Amino acid sequence: MHLSELTHPNQLHGLSIAQLEEIARQIREKHLQTVATSGGHLGPGLGVVELTVALYQTLDLDRDKVIWDVGHQAYPHKLITGRYNEFHTLRQKDGIAGYLKRCESKFDHFGAGHASTSISAGLGMAIARDMAGENYKVVSIIGDGAMTGGMALEAINHAGHLPDTNLMVVLNDNDMSISPNVGALSRYLNKMRLSPPMQFLTDNIEEQVKHLPFFGGSLSPELDRVKEGMKRLAVSKVGAVFEELGFTYMGPVDGHNIKELIDIFREGHKQKGPVLVHVATTKGKGYAIAEKDQVGYHAQNPFDLATGKAKPASKPTPPSYSKVFAETLITLAENDPRIVAITAAMATGTGLDKFQAKLPNQYVDVGIAEQHAVTMAAGMACEGARPVVTIYSTFLQRAFDQVIHDVCIQDLPVFFCMDRAGVVGADGPTHQGMYDIAYLRCIPNLTIMAPKDEAEFQRMLVTGVTHPGPIAVRYPRGSGVGAPLLEAGWEPMPIGKGEVLRTGDDLLLVGYGTMVYPAMQAAEILSEHGIEATVVNARFVKPLDTELIVPLAQKIGRVVTIEEGCLMGGFGSAVLEALGDAGVAVPVTRLGVPDILVEHATPSQSMQSLGLTGPQIADRLLTQLGRKPEMAAV
Repeated sequence: MHLSELTHPNQLHGLSIAQLEEIARQIREKHLQTVATSGGHLGPGLGVVELTVALYQTLDLDRDKVIWDVGHQAYPHKLITGRYNEFHTLRQKDGIAGYLKRCESKFDHFGAGHASTSISAGLGMAIARDMAGENYKVVSIIGDGAMTGGMALEAINHAGHLPDTNLMVVLNDNDMSISPNVGALSRYLNKMRLSPPMQFLTDNIEEQVKHLPFFGGSLSPELDRVKEGMKRLAVSKVGAVFEELGFTYMGPVDGHNIKELIDIFREGHKQKGPVLVHVATTKGKGYAIAEKDQVGYHAQNPFDLATGKAKPASKPTPPSYSKVFAETLITLAENDPRIVAITAAMATGTGLDKFQAKLPNQYVDVGIAEQHAVTMAAGMACEGARPVVTIYSTFLQRAFDQVIHDVCIQDLPVFFCMDRAGVVGADGPTHQGMYDIAYLRCIPNLTIMAPKDEAEFQRMLVTGVTHPGPIAVRYPRGSGVGAPLLEAGWEPMPIGKGEVLRTGDDLLLVGYGTMVYPAMQAAEILSEHGIEATVVNARFVKPLDTELIVPLAQKIGRVVTIEEGCLMGGFGSAVLEALGDAGVAVPVTRLGVPDILVEHATPSQSMQSLGLTGPQIADRLLTQLGRKPEMAAV
């Protein structure tokens, strides 16, 4: 059978080990070819090929449920659930998503782009199954990195308290998340990877004892207790921890040996109650370059398969905001030992790997634990440190309560740096940084800012590490606009003060962050049609520069706000509220992201779909003002 013929995972049933190994080889080949061509996650999926094939060989996927944590490790799952012919569209507009989506396939039983959710979701399905009197299997697959997340540990604690609820948790242990894992649990798991498998030891003892003539084929209660005692001795230290929490622990097993995996999964399905199967895998398995550089090849832009090198860009690009962030923060921290950079398992993505290499004593990685990161930062701030909590906008959502309760109520000087704010591209709805303006600006004591370019970003970083209270900055994924970086002038910005970049009497355009330059471009196009606009770079959404914006709005009489974030509760809403509070009743047009989920596409395609390019903004305003526009090139 060729992989292209596999349209339903149940077609794996009855195949020989050799045939399954051939399917695994084809999955790896297709996976590599696709990601090399169009980009995407590489190492996670390559590491779970055999795990996926073996597990699905033991399940009836018309009934049984499989929940993948995060979902970027589920490319093999997609390839054997009817998406082979569309797989070349991976992460492209209107193509296959990079994560699981319930609306994409009946086999995507639970969607997720954030880590540590699979055990909770699986337990919920298992409980609902039992309530309905049904009898299908539920399997949650989670990586060792995601296992450090608070939700995963909470779910383990709950599941272990339900001895009659059948649930299998497969721990995909590759000693990595995106970067090397941190923490005590990771250290113990590392020891276990070197331990021999112990799951069948007590069963073998039982079989031996049953054949003794004086036992009559059954164990007495006393010997049954002896058996359980020996089982406790058999499992390694972390295995014993899971056993004490109420799970039957099985493993570790070689995650690239299909026969051994099938055997252990079949045995696990026979167990009553919650079961944890510990599978030791290699991230990037089958592609030597990815195995050697597991951090760098977690995800890749298009690259050459033979060399592993990225395909060169068609033209030079300015440095990314993440790079500017890291280099600027290093400079600031070298001169202020109180500054501590904190990440939640995203050192590489945020640029903090460079900070760690330069200033390891001022760097903390807490693992996939955003809530802990924020409250830990609050504790540091209590004792005079200047913590810089660097978390993607989409992931900071997970620590919303801690931002309020532990930082802002106590008015502590914690600096939140939100990378990937706004449109993020191919990662899709779970990763779009659309909501941080709305979910943060309602919190008392918090100052919130966004730069129009790299140089302004540098000044905002200076502002953040010197501000006496809670403060946040949002900045986008990808390259800057090419503004010259600061060589001098590293002083804080005045809090809550915007700037006028262009003057005109017909229209007031108020841009926030990344939308300032499109606002300027739109103003230039409007000028060609006889409409002169004033353009304001707001810089701050909280406090908003009402001393600047309100008089201009009253004078000009027509306002347009432009933001790369959700319109509901966002920057435009803040301007409307300020004008309402001041009694200024003028027409206000808010441009941004409507009440929709922004699907995966390139950032430029998403901005085009949202109508947020400079020419599109100008075109819309010309129409609104009753001026028939000429065809504007996009």
